[in-house]
Amino acid sequence: MKKSNRSNVDPFIVMDVMEAARKAEESGRKIIHMEVGQPGTPAPRLAKNILSKELQNNNLGYTVSLGLPDLRNRISKLYGEWYNLDLNPERVIVTTGSSGAFILSFATLFDAGDRVGIGSPGYPSYRQILKAQNLVAVDIQTELENKFQPIADDIIKNNLNGLLVASPANPTGSMLDKNSLKKLMECSKDNNVSFISDEIYHGIEYENKAVSALEISNNCYVINSFSKFFSMTGWRIGWMVVPENHIRQVERVAQNLFICPPHVSQITALAALDANEELKENVEVYTKNREILLNELPKAGFETFSPPDGAFYIYVDISKFSNDSLSFCKKMLDEVGVAITPGLDFDQKRGSSTIRFSYARSTEDIIEGTKRIKEFMNKNYDQRN
Repeated sequence: MKKSNRSNVDPFIVMDVMEAARKAEESGRKIIHMEVGQPGTPAPRLAKNILSKELQNNNLGYTVSLGLPDLRNRISKLYGEWYNLDLNPERVIVTTGSSGAFILSFATLFDAGDRVGIGSPGYPSYRQILKAQNLVAVDIQTELENKFQPIADDIIKNNLNGLLVASPANPTGSMLDKNSLKKLMECSKDNNVSFISDEIYHGIEYENKAVSALEISNNCYVINSFSKFFSMTGWRIGWMVVPENHIRQVERVAQNLFICPPHVSQITALAALDANEELKENVEVYTKNREILLNELPKAGFETFSPPDGAFYIYVDISKFSNDSLSFCKKMLDEVGVAITPGLDFDQKRGSSTIRFSYARSTEDIIEGTKRIKEFMNKNYDQRN
């Protein structure tokens, strides 16, 4: 039986790294996980407490496709709390994780063959979801001097139908300031390019607060999730905000593709939105972990990277040590038990000489991880100094 060309997507390499780490743990080794954006902090207690109650009530079933009205209302209030915006809750679409939001947004905004720009390095699943929908992912080769973010010229020279930006970004943690984001959005509007803003790491910021695209214009799609700031990765619950005249079209697509987001996850997400103190404590953990890595990675010889403005990643150039990031990461896992992600996941052209460290786990793990990393580098790359 023939398989479609559009389903011939690349593997998500970080998942392969996770599997290799799992097998190493099965053999009895203690592995330090710095490969995946899985918060080491648990889901908020408020969310877990309400889960037990709802399971006992046995009241779970289909919800309306766009999500529970109470949840949509509460998310709209979040935009008032975070950005001082008065957001119509009808514009909030609850989704099955941010992945569901990407599928819905691409299906609603683009036709087969349309060209959608994505920053490189960038989240690899953008490219694969676009391909699976018969869309053309246009890799924009971003530069360190622009904090690995697209610029307005990239929109014009690539003949795009759409542009997707992430701020804070994965794998770099870099953010667009308001002026830079505004330039991208204005250029998109002037060139009839649909604009999508991935804001999944909002809430995890350091020196400056992340800017939402909705602070600049309503003529965009904004995607977010409960996975990162709310530490609810496995619950598979997210949301998107769309222009008012797109609501019904998104609803029709959502009805047919997903029926509705998981009811139980919607209820727990609603509770999580009020767990302010606990979520603040989580960010304090990431802040401390970031400081440790910014201090310790240069001591191990890793000197070329853009300090992350948000999220919980550091994207590092290893070209003076290796041009085979896959082998470099495998060797580190095998020798010292630290799992990290090769840059090939994020940049198909330049990723062989880059790696990503995640500092989403416990501070104890980050301290132990940096100790092992320095041991690995001292043993294998003593010429770095």
